[in-house]
Amino acid sequence: MPARELARTGVTLREAGPDDAVCGVTPRWVALPETAEEVSAVLRACAEHDLAVVPAGGGTKLHWGPAPERCDVLLDMCCMNEIVEHAAGDLVVRAQAGVTMDALSAALAERGQELALDPPFAEGGTVGGTLAAAVAGPRAFRYGTARDLLIGITVVLPDGTIAKSGGKVVKNVAGYDLGKLFTGSFGTLGVIAEATFRLHPLPVDRRWIVAVVEPPEVAAAEPCQAGELAAMLAAAQEEPSAVELDWPHGQGPIWMTVLVEGTAAEERARVLRARMGSVVKDAVKDVRDEPPPQWGLIQHDDILAEVRFEPAELTRVLDAVHYSGFSLRGSAVAGRVWLELWDDPGEEKTAEAVAALRARLDGIGARLTVLATPYEGVERWGAVGSLPLMRRVKERFDPGRRMSPGRFVGGI
Repeated sequence: MPARELARTGVTLREAGPDDAVCGVTPRWVALPETAEEVSAVLRACAEHDLAVVPAGGGTKLHWGPAPERCDVLLDMCCMNEIVEHAAGDLVVRAQAGVTMDALSAALAERGQELALDPPFAEGGTVGGTLAAAVAGPRAFRYGTARDLLIGITVVLPDGTIAKSGGKVVKNVAGYDLGKLFTGSFGTLGVIAEATFRLHPLPVDRRWIVAVVEPPEVAAAEPCQAGELAAMLAAAQEEPSAVELDWPHGQGPIWMTVLVEGTAAEERARVLRARMGSVVKDAVKDVRDEPPPQWGLIQHDDILAEVRFEPAELTRVLDAVHYSGFSLRGSAVAGRVWLELWDDPGEEKTAEAVAALRARLDGIGARLTVLATPYEGVERWGAVGSLPLMRRVKERFDPGRRMSPGRFVGGI
């Protein structure tokens, strides 16, 4: 009966196979809607038959988070891949959730504009997935995160209601900013169907300054070289757009790359290079017109964590990560870094490494979240003070627990 009801929606439907599994849980069917109305029809049918739904975009982050408690329908958004509107004069774009970030970037570049998000995967990530996982790239320091650049959103709630928030509102949900609420919700509140973003002109020029700095001393009480440079760069009149660190395995020297973009980027970069050299002698290598190959990318996310912290605590964060086995990459000035575990030591040692590192970071007010791991024995979230509020929001939007059940903090 459920398959018949799903077929009656008119949405393309197929039986699922092993390749459609979400963290080892294989759905029964895969639905491929093409409009928000078709998403609505699928969710209404699922509500009538108590079917659990997991939305999916490009699949680049589908292994993030725990396995769903159940998954009857995988909602594949690949067919919702249209750029609905690009108001170049207003620096605004509206796109369906299945548009890939690289396709959107290429289309905007033709008009000399960009969405200043630097997705952490080379290709394949979608608009919906980028919002649902709330990923941020190197230039979040200057332009903000996905939540900051989002000015309007269309979502489909678990009962099939289509709701809009922000620009060109048709129907809203009283008391809630849907854009902020759904960004980072990992598909647990409903389905992102469309998003409207604020754009920026493409920079006329870009330069990258590369430096190599020493790691902090053990139990460092004073700022390390990276900390000193980050403090100076965050306040620099030359206005760098990003300051990225790359520290393989948390050992040896730290690579720091600074992006300067816009008018007179070459001149500003050389002034900034000289200022950096005066803070840390012999650290700065050169000014380049191309970024390092790993710029802004996540390379190993079988075991992946994120750390958020006050930028002033950078030295102590680096001290905590030192010799932890985790490779660190991320922003020295925005207070957000990725930790990748390249060498998988097994479940027990991974759990011990995460627990030890979290304890050190908790002591300085930093928060570690494990985004991806194949091991159930690894504590992903740590203590979450806002969990009671998050549970109430989940109950408000998805009382039947049909949207990605168990995929978020606290089993939400």
